Amino acid sequence: MKLKRKLLMGLPRRRRRVAVLLLALSALGIAQIYPRPVDDQVPLGEQRNVETAKPLVCVHTLLENEVDEAKIKRSLELTRELGAATIVQFFPWAYAEAEQGRYEWFIADRIARHAKRQGIRIIARLGLVPAWARPSDPAAPPTTLNFLPEESFADFARYAAAFAERYADAIDAVIIWNEPNLSFEWGFRPVDPAAYARLLRISYPRIKAANPAVQVLAGALAPTREQAGSGAGLNEFDYLSAMYQAGAGEFFDALAIHTYGYHDSPSAEPNPDRLNFRRAELLREIMLHHGDEHKPAAITEFGWNDHPRWTGAVRPSQRSAYTVQAFEYARKNWDWAENLCLWAFRFPADTLSYPDNFTLVSADFTLKPIYYAVQDYARGWARSEDTWLPPPRAG
Repeated sequence: MKLKRKLLMGLPRRRRRVAVLLLALSALGIAQIYPRPVDDQVPLGEQRNVETAKPLVCVHTLLENEVDEAKIKRSLELTRELGAATIVQFFPWAYAEAEQGRYEWFIADRIARHAKRQGIRIIARLGLVPAWARPSDPAAPPTTLNFLPEESFADFARYAAAFAERYADAIDAVIIWNEPNLSFEWGFRPVDPAAYARLLRISYPRIKAANPAVQVLAGALAPTREQAGSGAGLNEFDYLSAMYQAGAGEFFDALAIHTYGYHDSPSAEPNPDRLNFRRAELLREIMLHHGDEHKPAAITEFGWNDHPRWTGAVRPSQRSAYTVQAFEYARKNWDWAENLCLWAFRFPADTLSYPDNFTLVSADFTLKPIYYAVQDYARGWARSEDTWLPPPRAG
């Protein structure tokens, strides 16, 4: 500090002011990159428990980019009040280990402590590659945050194990990557089921050694009709089959599945050439074919959209009805599904486009009609298996 003061005093007055400003901004930038945890910045409140009649009900939260801790708390309070005892939540590796070997758990800590206080369990999705773990050749094309080179598989496994150990009292499961059957999610490269199987082979034993009780989920495969050779990805059926052929079956405890309804009702028959809710049953058939009938699955993304101008959407009333019917269909017919997690609970900021119409709660915490429909179902308040919406509330 004394040396800095001497250097500043040797500068002309105007330049001295500029230097002071730059130092202040530099300090602010460092603080933002490496935030220091402050316990209980927002009071946690009393310990709560989720009251639910339908433990299958789960939602996908997006709290990793929520800068206001009070909004994290409020999101999880509303999740508890909905009747969802489990959430899927993304924990980016790039946020936790921006500098190799130096973990910063501030973001994950505050999500975990508020979830625990609300009585909510977490399925943790892990991914997003820090810059130091991606290729650094300046002559090579730049890579995206989803680009995980094989030489960094062990680094990712180390992070996943550290995460699983640190949050053993908050998480039930970890998902290894997200939608690796899409080129975008695999770093804008050709998808590679064998490489993903090797990632599981390296990660699984380390995670289980760190936290033997945690469930390791593979897949989180996107529903798509892409065929081999497509630059966009590969359909989830061929991808899962290739994973098994590469030996992945020994290195996951359950399969994570993404399935969206689009225009179809939840009872519509599954078909490889059609995207709909029951498409998940075709993935289950592949699991059975490979002798994995003992393994469960988790639907970690599903839902319908009600944007008035998006081609994949339905009407708002249909969305509410289809969602409740999907929960009930799975409860009665999918004894292998441990959770059905709606995409998505709430975005930190409105996108001003069709993704907003997947949410149950708007960015300003306005509860949408579908929130009440799911709440009535999850809490056992519905008068029948059909969707029942309460009368309009005054005020």
